[in-house]
Amino acid sequence: MASAAPVEHQPLEGSARMWGTIALSAATFMNVLDTSIANVSLPAIAGDLGVSPNQGTWVITSFAVANAIAVPLTGWLSQRFGQVKLFCGSVILFVIASWLCGLAPNMPMLIGFRALQGFVAGPMIPLSQSLLLSSYPRALAGLAMAMWAMTTLIAPVMGPLLGGWITDNINWPWIFYINIPVGIVAALSSWAIYRKRESVVRKLPIDKLGLALLVVWIAALQMMLDLGKEYDWFHSGLIVGLAATAAVGFAFFLIWELTDEHPVVDLRLFARRNFWAGTITTSIGYGLFFGNVVLLPLWLQQFMGYTATDAGMVLAPVGLMAMVLSPIVGKTVGKVDPRRYVTLAFLVLALVLWMRSRFNTQADFTTIMIPTIIQGVGMAFFFIPLMTITMSGLPPDRIPAASGLTNFVRITAGAMGTSISTTLWESRAALHHAQLAEAVNPANPAAQSTLAGLRAAGMSAEQALAQVNQLVNQQAFMLAAADIFYLSAALFLLLIPLVWLTHPQKSPAGGGVDAAAGAH
Repeated sequence: MASAAPVEHQPLEGSARMWGTIALSAATFMNVLDTSIANVSLPAIAGDLGVSPNQGTWVITSFAVANAIAVPLTGWLSQRFGQVKLFCGSVILFVIASWLCGLAPNMPMLIGFRALQGFVAGPMIPLSQSLLLSSYPRALAGLAMAMWAMTTLIAPVMGPLLGGWITDNINWPWIFYINIPVGIVAALSSWAIYRKRESVVRKLPIDKLGLALLVVWIAALQMMLDLGKEYDWFHSGLIVGLAATAAVGFAFFLIWELTDEHPVVDLRLFARRNFWAGTITTSIGYGLFFGNVVLLPLWLQQFMGYTATDAGMVLAPVGLMAMVLSPIVGKTVGKVDPRRYVTLAFLVLALVLWMRSRFNTQADFTTIMIPTIIQGVGMAFFFIPLMTITMSGLPPDRIPAASGLTNFVRITAGAMGTSISTTLWESRAALHHAQLAEAVNPANPAAQSTLAGLRAAGMSAEQALAQVNQLVNQQAFMLAAADIFYLSAALFLLLIPLVWLTHPQKSPAGGGVDAAAGAH
């Protein structure tokens, strides 16, 4: 594959390793934080820029789509410019894009700057993983992986909390401005520590057609998912056109990438059972997780009267158990069959979503928060063991491409999860609303006594009906959310057999994660 042999750098030691870990983690944290920080701020952003909250979801998906397109390019870009230069450059560009997002005067510009932010963020996660693993001796690879996973687990949780507090107490542009100091410090520290550890640079041709096809089919697919609910899905020529573009683009992309000498995405990795089963399981699991992470704060703010801060508070404890358990998982994943850990994760996540499906409109803060705390257990046993399974048995030179491809599929699934869950939520709510509204008729004594009570309180007949309609709406969206939580719980259980199709390969050094991580 390479004419120049990769340089083997010795692991870092002492304070250099500690500061290197902090700098890389800060950059990863900032990146992952931005996938979720806008979730609870959507109503405020949409209101401020004069669009509907549904159109506001583009603030999340534009970032995710651009990010998904950039991630698979990491392997090619790092060979072209060097891992350290590319990582530090990505962080600085991310800071500039964040500043532009905060300054955006209208929704189209904010969506454009969010797409730019997502694109330049692409290489940060795979490279932070790669540089972190090169900083630790192989025996501590599992611990390094656990520390890296902790930042990626805590950030999506801190996002809503921080985003909610900033939106309520300062102003939404500051959810983007806070990246500026963090990014500058992370880039300068990373450059100071890692610049003498640059990877070998070589000029490789870029697969221009493959990249163009990738952009076309992902953009068409995501636009179809986002615009579908506004345009009544396949009753619209635009949605049919986007679906056809995505399908044809994907077909051509597959054919081209499998025959090109230097493909932008190494699809041959899917020939390995561990890789395809691990990647599909990770992606569907992440899509379900992320879809529900977006749905919960939307429901709490729109129909339960929560402020952005309160909605963030409900989501915050998910990181607690993950922080406690992730290092234990990292240290033991080489000794325990990782499939057992993943099975436990999916059972816990199914339980959490089943608990949420039992919520009603009287649910108090504690009732809503308990499943969130339990969810942290599932998250701790989710990513590290699945990463171990997916990467096990791969030769060192294919690990960066494999990491980029897995992250690409996972991020795309996360964006799709957001679109599908919000679309399903609205369509189920419309169905429940129609069914509940049928009960509001002259033959129903409960409905008539409620209307009479409201009129006695001084409301006109129209105001009393509007009030009842509001109650019906609240119930309809609650029932719709419960449907999605229940369906997600069932899907997590259905993923378990897929995990057991894999064959984790133990390395003589003592564990799949050492083999996979050491290969970085």
